[in-house]
Amino acid sequence: MQSGLNILIYLALGAVVVILGAGLWNMTRGGSPNLSQRLMRARVIAQFIAIILLVVAVAVFGSRG
Repeated sequence: MQSGLNILIYLALGAVVVILGAGLWNMTRGGSPNLSQRLMRARVIAQFIAIILLVVAVAVFGSRG
């Protein structure tokens, strides 16, 4: 279970990086402001998911001394 949760955390963090990069790329090349806004909203959602997964991992596996 721990390795499965680790994979989910890495996927969520990777999604945050990819979405952030796409949003920054769109803004720097003068792309659609609506697309940039949607990408930044998606980034916030991906960050929320990553944080929730990290909290779950700490709650489940953090008590192992």
